Formats: sequence, structure tokens, C-alpha cells
Amino acid sequence: MTTAQTPHTAPRQSALPAPLTTIDHTTDIVVVGGGGGGLPAALFSRWNGNDVILLEKADELGGTARKAAFWYWVPNNEPLRRAGLVDSEEDYLRYVARLSRPTLYDPQSPTLGLPEDEYAALRAIYESASPAAELLAARGALPYRHVPDAVDYWSHLPEDKTPRGRVLIHQDAKDTMADGGAQSIRSMTEIAVKDGVDIRTRHRVQRLIRDDGRVVGLEATRADGHTVRLLARKAVIFATGGFSHDPELRRNYLSVPLFAGCAAPTNEGDFVPISTAAGAQLRNMNHAWMCPVSLEKTVNKTPNLIGSFCVAGDSTLFVNKYGQRTMNEKLPYNELAQEFFTWDAQKAEYPNLVMIQIWDERSHTHSADTEYGRLIPPPGTDDSHVISADTLGDLAARIDERLRRYRGATGGVGLDTDFVPTLHSSIDRFNDFARGGVDEDFHRGEKPVQLMFNGAIGPDPSPNPTMHPIADQGPYYAALLTGGTLDTKGGPKTNTHAQILDDRNHPIPGLYGIGNCVASPSAGSYWAGGATLGPIIAFAYRAANHASAEPVLEPATASTSA
Repeated sequence: MTTAQTPHTAPRQSALPAPLTTIDHTTDIVVVGGGGGGLPAALFSRWNGNDVILLEKADELGGTARKAAFWYWVPNNEPLRRAGLVDSEEDYLRYVARLSRPTLYDPQSPTLGLPEDEYAALRAIYESASPAAELLAARGALPYRHVPDAVDYWSHLPEDKTPRGRVLIHQDAKDTMADGGAQSIRSMTEIAVKDGVDIRTRHRVQRLIRDDGRVVGLEATRADGHTVRLLARKAVIFATGGFSHDPELRRNYLSVPLFAGCAAPTNEGDFVPISTAAGAQLRNMNHAWMCPVSLEKTVNKTPNLIGSFCVAGDSTLFVNKYGQRTMNEKLPYNELAQEFFTWDAQKAEYPNLVMIQIWDERSHTHSADTEYGRLIPPPGTDDSHVISADTLGDLAARIDERLRRYRGATGGVGLDTDFVPTLHSSIDRFNDFARGGVDEDFHRGEKPVQLMFNGAIGPDPSPNPTMHPIADQGPYYAALLTGGTLDTKGGPKTNTHAQILDDRNHPIPGLYGIGNCVASPSAGSYWAGGATLGPIIAFAYRAANHASAEPVLEPATASTSA
């Protein structure tokens, strides 16, 4: 396990649980993590009448959610019902079960072929996501507006009977892809402060405190190195994010060589050692929410890195180091990122590990937009990742020079000697498809989700709005891409109340977990935009409600320090 130190936080220490001795502070519920899961959990807990302390490792609240669009996917939400649309539990379950466990899916089975616990987790989302969203809105913490035209990522599947309309977004967001996360963290924080949640930043939780088998609190280290011991009379709820920024955990648990991506730098997998030291079993550790990312920005640990959730431009394509086009550039980001990790068994390599996005002046002029990780920058914005030249030959030379800077992070990726002629052939074939309107190789633009953010661009639109012939004269532009994590999605196994389970599937008393620090019920799938945050809010609601009903601990052995 690494002990890398995130700026302004204490280094990681041993996670072995501590005994109950002297206590510095006492509360009912301690929530660990102040992002898209921790803030709702703290709010729900406080509204249930509990004293709540929220600990955040970073300097400010928000985590990964702060820089997200903060769509939250809520099946059978109130605007859908108000519009008279039916989003039945049965139809929802068929859709999510089909995607989460495609090799197990059986529409004739009472659990659709899934294990009982996984099926129950999917049902819990349907049951609680809308009530949770409504309560957050009613209390002013997360007022929303409906995004009725947002389609599910697999809306074309016959199992998806409600293919659009499950997405909500903060009512004050500028548009559907901009500052929803910042607005959501702002409003939830304001209500948390107003309603009496005790928020403490720059506290890194190191270990749990246990007494007679029950989790009764935790120890945290402040940024100044001082240790603080908190007693939780009812429960501790973790919402600390995944392990995106721990290279050792990524290397040893993820099944492909994903880069760190755009999760908050504090997402270092702290809950993995903390929970397993308390007896938790791990699940889903081989999966992550994926997205393409700028190779240069992820290697350089750019703190405000945003994943390329939408590939800008119609006159643009991806090629690998051989100059070959190997994928549909307009796939949903989770599926697109997985294309980077195709293994070539003959050459014993990942030929697509670094892909090169190439575009022409048309896309550079008409598709420039940095919102949500698009790599074609408007004038006056950061363009340090962009490579340009007047000819494809000169562009290739500059791409190869740029790749040499990063060979230590890519296993020595460089351009093949035949890159330029192969690139010309790839562009010629792409242009033929663009003129005809049909991508015969990779079917770009054929599914509703691929059109959601890729309407007609600029003058002289082509038959396929996602494709336009690349110009036969420069200037040309390029950027380096690889597959990164939005965040990982594995961790301790939980039940439908978000209680952490031990190796015999028994709840560890007093310990809860939600969000990307625990195993996701989506397994390896990504159902829709907001299918991260919608279920997280649902389980925050369930965790807070169950934790609030826990028996109150009044240990005679604990004392409060002066």
C-alpha cells in the first residue's frame, strides 16, 4: 500500500482498529467524506434529529462531484410521474439487470438471474432514489430541474422501456453540462451549515475505534499532524470515493492499465484498508467508471482535469500509434474508454493505449469548447495539449516528439514507421463514410446517445451529423488520449441499508458505506448519465435512515479529554 501524501493532508497511517479509550469529541453520527455522497448522508442524518460531524480530507467540500455536471439518474422521478409517464419497477429492473450482469441475465428468473443480494440492491435504488431527491429538493439542499430529453446510454435496448427522462440536475446550473456539480455542492453545504452539521475539513481518517465488536468511532489526523478521536453514539458512514489516485491499488485490482483520471486527488482508497482491517469483504474491485482523458494532463496530475465525456467535432477521428482507426469515437465515454485496452495477443501489447485525436480547421473553428473535457480549445484557453502543423507529415513528427516525453508512463509508446501512410488511408476511408453518411466500420452516429451531444456542426453538414470529411489541406491538430477513471467502483460489500458486511455477510455493527468507496451494484456497467450520483443519493438516504435507528451507545469506558 502506498503512503503518498495528498497536498494539505496528513500521510496515511496503519488502519488497524483502535480500542475505545480517551475521546475528544462525541456525536451521534460521523460522516466521512464531503462530496456527492457524504453531504446528502450528513443532511439526511441531521434531518432525522441526529448530531452529525462531517469530516473531509481536503481543504474544501465537494470531492469529484464538485467538478461534475452532477446529473443524477432517478428512476420513476416526480417529473416523470407528473407528466403521466410510467417507469415501472419491473421495467427498470430488467434494464439495469441486463446491463449489470449480462452473462447471468435471465428474464424468466424471479431475480432476473442475479444473486439475491445484487437484485435487492437494484430494487433499493428504485425504491429510494426519488424519495431522496424529493426530500433534498424540499429542504432546499438540492433543488432540481428535469432534463426530459436526456437518453439512457443503452436506450436502444428493448429492455429500456423508459429510455429518456430519468435525469435531474440542479436548477441553477448554467446548462446541462457545465456547473451542476459546483452548484449542488454549494447549496447542500449551505443547508448543512444552516441546519447544524458540524463540518471539519483537512481531517484524514486513519482507523476505526471498536468496542466489543462494534464500530464506535474513529481516529483522524488533521493536516497539522494532531490526532483527533471521535465517538459516534450510533454509526460511522463512509463516503470517501474510490482508489483512483493510489497507483498500487489501481495496478493490483483493476483488470486493465487505467490511468488516474479525473477523480478528486484525495480519492486514494483510504476505506479499503480501513474496512478490511475491520473484517469487511471486498467486491467489484476490478471495475471503474471510465472515460477518455488527456494523456498529458493525467500524467502531469493536473488537479482540475475533466474527462473527455464528449468528443468534440465532426471532422475528427482517433487513430492509434499505427495510424489505424480502431473505434467509434462517439460511443458513451465509459464504453469508449474500454476500447483503449484491447489486448493484441500476437504483439503482446495494448496497441490503443494512447490514441491520437486528429481534427481539421473546420472542427477547430466550429467545435471549440472546453466544457466537459472536450479537447478542442477556444481561443484564449489552455491549449498546451494541442499539437498542430500544416501537413499530416509534420503533424506526425510533432506527435512522435510529444509521445517521447511520456514513454516512461506508457511503456514506450511511439509512432510506427508506417504511421503517415496508414493515417492517410484511415482518413480517406473515414471521409468516404462521412460523405455517404454511414460508418461501415464502427457505426458512428447510429444510436440515440451518440447524437445527444453531437448534432450538426458548422456549415455544409453531412448526412451523418457526427461525421464530416476531414479537409485535404491543413492546418491539422492533434491531442493524445488514454483511458482513465472517472473513479473506481469497488470496495466493501454492503447490504440494502448500506451496512458494511463481514466475510460471513453479517453487518459490521455501526459501520456504513456509500458511493464509490464501496462495491457498486452496477457491476461493470454504466446505465446512463447520472447513474453514479442517483444511486449514491438513494443509498445515502437508506444509510442515514437505518443508522438513525441504531441503539445509542453510552460506553462507560470512554471519557472525554480536556
